[in-house]
Amino acid sequence: MNDQFIDIILFAMVAVFLGLRLRSVLGRRTGAEPPAGETPAFSRPPVRPAGDTVVDLPSRRQPATGTSADDMVTLGLTGIAAADPRFDVGGFVEGAKRAFAMIVEAFAKGDEQALRPLLSDEVFHNFHQAIAARLQAGETCHSELEQIVSADIVEAVAEGATARIVMRFVTRQLILVKSAAGAVVEGNPNQAVRLTDLWTFARDLRSADPNWLLVATRSQEE
Repeated sequence: MNDQFIDIILFAMVAVFLGLRLRSVLGRRTGAEPPAGETPAFSRPPVRPAGDTVVDLPSRRQPATGTSADDMVTLGLTGIAAADPRFDVGGFVEGAKRAFAMIVEAFAKGDEQALRPLLSDEVFHNFHQAIAARLQAGETCHSELEQIVSADIVEAVAEGATARIVMRFVTRQLILVKSAAGAVVEGNPNQAVRLTDLWTFARDLRSADPNWLLVATRSQEE
């Protein structure tokens, strides 16, 4: 009973703050999938398929006049924590970094079994198509994550039973793609590249499973 009373107070505080600080409502986004697995859906970054074949979920949320992006993120994280008292921001970020590394490595290796529990159905379908096209062309891919320069939450929202968090990853990666004949068709074996990616993770707040799924990715120009 005390926990329920505290939750009611937290929701009331968030509602009052929103009324005072915001002039528009958080927009809706779609595409969340129920999470699977036992550890937060996070680990290694994938070499992105040519042409960014992974589904992109563009944000339709417009910050209110006078409301900073940091305020919007704070409000979103507060809403997620109010809906799920187990949520820990630091733990989420560390899990997201591990997932980034795992997914990138698994994609480079074409390891769909490792990818499946970490991705939504639509993202997995796009990864599967990119891997199949690479195999058909006889190409091989090597990806080495040299450094995660930064990993920051840039969007957060809890809408109904769905929580979504967008992470911006700035990394240094050594990416090398070779043809069936062994010729280098992409990358430099002696030079890492700096990449910026926006990854959206989601989970069903009604589920007892604490894991998050990758539901969208897109690259960002620096």
